[in-house]
Amino acid sequence: MVENNPVSAVTERWKGRFFTVWAGQAVSLIGSSLVQFALVWWLTRQTGSATVLATATLFSILPQIFLGPFAGAVIDRVNRKTVMIVSDSLIALATLVLIYLFAIGRQSVPAVYLIMLIRSACSAFHYPSMQASTSLMVPQQQLARIAGLNQTLEGIISIIAPPLGALLISIFPTQGVLSVDVITAAIAVGLLLVVHIPQPAKILAMAEGGNKSTFSQDLKEGVKYMVAWPGLLAVAILAMLINFLLTPASALIPLMVTKIYQGGAIQLGLLDSIFGVGVIIGGLALSTWGGFKKRIVTCMMGIIGIGMGILIFGSMPSRFFTLALSGVFLLGAMRVFANGPLNAILQATVDPGMQGRVLSLIGAGATAMSPLSLLVAGPVSDAFGIRTWFLLGGGACILVTLVAIFIPAVMKIEENHTAASEPVILKTEPL
Repeated sequence: MVENNPVSAVTERWKGRFFTVWAGQAVSLIGSSLVQFALVWWLTRQTGSATVLATATLFSILPQIFLGPFAGAVIDRVNRKTVMIVSDSLIALATLVLIYLFAIGRQSVPAVYLIMLIRSACSAFHYPSMQASTSLMVPQQQLARIAGLNQTLEGIISIIAPPLGALLISIFPTQGVLSVDVITAAIAVGLLLVVHIPQPAKILAMAEGGNKSTFSQDLKEGVKYMVAWPGLLAVAILAMLINFLLTPASALIPLMVTKIYQGGAIQLGLLDSIFGVGVIIGGLALSTWGGFKKRIVTCMMGIIGIGMGILIFGSMPSRFFTLALSGVFLLGAMRVFANGPLNAILQATVDPGMQGRVLSLIGAGATAMSPLSLLVAGPVSDAFGIRTWFLLGGGACILVTLVAIFIPAVMKIEENHTAASEPVILKTEPL
């Protein structure tokens, strides 16, 4: 059967099977968030060093940058369910090692760095595997709603994880908090084991002894696929630019709260909560509405809204912190409308056998902008004031998006993908 999209193979029974996997991953995300909170708190309490915290952040993002392209090639060669199970299991195993070190009193900053590195490396394989599997389990017309639901989950976790983590740390030793991650990972793996996840034709062909392409050939094929699709390449570059413009704003928010708005920990906590509420409301709205029929329009609206939120937060007079919070709320809500439809576009239009490589390449490129932009934003903010990057970043975000709206390749990304590949032969196992 020749299909351009695998969703025709999805039956009415998709909800039970998809949400079984989704529930396990949601529980695992909560555990991972608690671990992240516990480790950052331990590093803060033990060292009180900004350099240590910055180094920990680097250990958390560098694997995403360097492993991303290679992870994508693996995901498009190996059973994606197996990739997720192995990734979750290795993350739990790494956490178990750290639990042991804390239990015997041999914990150290380098050990925490190493565990963060391992967890991030596994996530580089896990996240795109789940995203690529979603398009084979969910009907195309429901992908934007599922993306909205995922954003809602992220918002909920961002609100509950810090206070829950603080509560657990006050009750249990650090190793006790870390053990939650092992339990949640076991739940995620257990649910994955009982659910069938369809695989694209290439993976099934390789399992049967056919399609003997090499790893390097697969990697080159992924790059060639993106370059041959003008809309996809343009959107990938847009994602990198937006990340470059917005990452420093997130890093500088604590300084904005303390130095510009004369606030403290309470105001910073309130800001985080307002952002989370914005994400939740935006996610609920997108999962209910689904966005415009042309999903790229919803995405562009979301990016412009993000720029407006950054401008509002960065331009309010110091006595108007409450009004500044409205910008943070808008930022949270509009981020959903930017990311959700973009994920849905990629899941609905990219060849199922290429999704691992495409999603990983875009993710690695966007993530690589973070350290680069921080290197630029620091000196700029020191020289011209903290507000500067918010005004430059927010304004440039809006300007770049307005320019992109007039680029046909970008606005027609959902229609101009045929040049990138021949029709896909769908060969999924029965649901």
